[in-house]
Amino acid sequence: MSHRADVVRRARALLGRTISGHGVTVRITEVEAYGGCEDPASHAYTRTPRSEIMYGPEYRLYVYRSYGIHFCANVVTGPTEIGAAVLLRAGEVTSGHELARFRRGETPPERDVQLARGPGNLAQALGITLADLGTDLLADHEQGDDGEFTGVRLGPECRGRPRIASGPRVGVSKAADVPWRFWLDGDPTVSAYRRSPRAPTPG
Repeated sequence: MSHRADVVRRARALLGRTISGHGVTVRITEVEAYGGCEDPASHAYTRTPRSEIMYGPEYRLYVYRSYGIHFCANVVTGPTEIGAAVLLRAGEVTSGHELARFRRGETPPERDVQLARGPGNLAQALGITLADLGTDLLADHEQGDDGEFTGVRLGPECRGRPRIASGPRVGVSKAADVPWRFWLDGDPTVSAYRRSPRAPTPG
């Protein structure tokens, strides 16, 4: 399997899977694949100290600060010489709603569909920060005093064959029309598509 096909396969396989972070669990409903050193839209296109984690073992957490405001969470998919990763763009909070609402600014229950809509909101709901950079997402984590798992981890792979839609990635100015954004078709938690104003006009 080619490296490009592999990161796409892994991105699609994350849909419907859960990720738990610091007392909150989210079902992943939207992702974007980035092909590392083979993809000009990827942070790993040029190898730097910031992107070095993407060249490490697979299923580690790559966290970065976006626009100096919020954090974004990515799953490193490997292989190590490529630096591919998948951005977690949106999800549905399935447990820890009160904590997620608090982290998101006391969002009322009737707006729960928006708690983890968008990559910054998703990371904020899960309590993910730069302190979580490099976390092994498949490892067992210790339990806190309340019995909850600490840290960040992925749940088991999703069973079944969800209906998946695809389209161009959000907000990238390079390789803007590569259809590597994937989402659960019809899910209300999926974010809106916004094309970067710096991206070339298609066609």
